[in-house]
Amino acid sequence: MARGWVITQLELDSMGKKYLARHHAANVVEGAHAQTSEELQGLLHLIKTEHLSRGGYSSLLDESNSSIFAKNSSIEALSDIIKAMSSATGDTMKEGKAAIQELVERAQEMQRVKSELEEYKRLANIDPLTGLWNRRAFDEALTGIYNDKRNVMYHALLIADIDHFKKYNDTYGHSVGDLVLKVVAAVMQSSLGGDTSIARTGGEEFAIILHDTSLEAAMETSERIRRKIESSPFRKNRSGQDFGRITMSFGLCMATDATNAEDLYYKADRALYAAKNLSRNCVKQYDPGMDAEFEKNWALYKS
Repeated sequence: MARGWVITQLELDSMGKKYLARHHAANVVEGAHAQTSEELQGLLHLIKTEHLSRGGYSSLLDESNSSIFAKNSSIEALSDIIKAMSSATGDTMKEGKAAIQELVERAQEMQRVKSELEEYKRLANIDPLTGLWNRRAFDEALTGIYNDKRNVMYHALLIADIDHFKKYNDTYGHSVGDLVLKVVAAVMQSSLGGDTSIARTGGEEFAIILHDTSLEAAMETSERIRRKIESSPFRKNRSGQDFGRITMSFGLCMATDATNAEDLYYKADRALYAAKNLSRNCVKQYDPGMDAEFEKNWALYKS
């Protein structure tokens, strides 16, 4: 959509790194990497020490075996050998038990670090307000469509925008605007199956990557979501206050109609613009004629 100035994910990352350096993704990952490396070094040292310890014990057994079967061994000598073997065996068993315990503790610590990294990665890809994917996760998934050319024909991109969203913020306040976003996200999730990727890509805009779909199925899905949002009541549970009807406009483009992820997003966005410009609360599929119409209207808007 053609809009005013919108902050990009790259700019957000840059500001986060500058002003929230301690919480930046790079610092989290680097810290986990350093901790994991330290644990691995500790494990290697432990294994090496245990190997040397077992080697010394093995040598003692060999020497004792030779002494026991020597013809000139006295009773006193044999007694000393047995004591030495008994002591060494007891020490080795204690050391082995301690080594096993340390190995277990280090393995648990490494698992903890791994779990923290996985949780951080999950949270880094989630929009905190709606619980959907954020723009970062969406961009990665969209690019992935074109990594395997054989699967391109089975994908579609749907971009949706809440109609007249500004009025909710202006009339009722931002808390109601946030509630609108949550309601829309929940309706989308309930309307779609598991084989979809839904993201809030910014402001009141959402994007849905449809997998294993045809044009007919993608249009049917788009219409089903549009109708369900339109028919969902939007009231306060306690007071019953009615905030009016929520509607959305949709732009659809099949992956086969674009050359790459950027082109696919561009064309779906053109279709969304056409839907907003037409009447809102409708679904439009991309066609090349939309580019010229957009350029003409954009020129009029700027003049």
